[in-house]
Amino acid sequence: MAEDGSWDSISKQGLLSTSALLDLYEVGGGKRRVIESQHRADSIKISRSGLPDAVIRDQKPMSDSALEKCLTDGITPSQWYEILNEKVFFWLSQRRLRRLLGARAYRDFPQTVLTLDTESLVKAHSKRVLLSPINSGSTIMKPQPRGKDTFRSIEDYPFDYWRKKRARRNAVVELVVPGGVKDIMDHVIAVHRVVETKPAEIWRRPGSKKTDGP
Repeated sequence: MAEDGSWDSISKQGLLSTSALLDLYEVGGGKRRVIESQHRADSIKISRSGLPDAVIRDQKPMSDSALEKCLTDGITPSQWYEILNEKVFFWLSQRRLRRLLGARAYRDFPQTVLTLDTESLVKAHSKRVLLSPINSGSTIMKPQPRGKDTFRSIEDYPFDYWRKKRARRNAVVELVVPGGVKDIMDHVIAVHRVVETKPAEIWRRPGSKKTDGP
């Protein structure tokens, strides 16, 4: 789920993390600290000569006060924001995606939704892929504990443990790639613009199923 109108840039630059975007747009100093190490109540536009404007998305589902209650290992809210900002995140189910698309903070605003071939993505980035058992960017309702062990490699992920505690479909909640996915075009199946939870196709890989999408 990306910013409306971002597909053209993503298709050329790749799907980049917040930190990677700040590097690309040469954002530093105090402005970078505000974006990277503090809570973003609203989205922030960044610019650089020769590049289209980019938008760093908000972090409305989180708050400092809630993070202070659920962070472990001595991690501060500022450090947690930095941990999240160095990664890109993928939902592993349509159900969770649709829940976010329908959330009050986002449902009235157009969103760009990328549907990926998970097998292709994991094969290409297996050494970098991390898995999370929680929505690491949300502290709404009952915040789940999170810390150094939240993101685990495929080999180290305790899948059996989470499968016994939850339904199989919830054993893994997020797939994460640090830095981003520059070869995103190798893995995208379809791209849609979603307005008020209604998808309109922007791009589709030849030969893909019409049912592949949000």
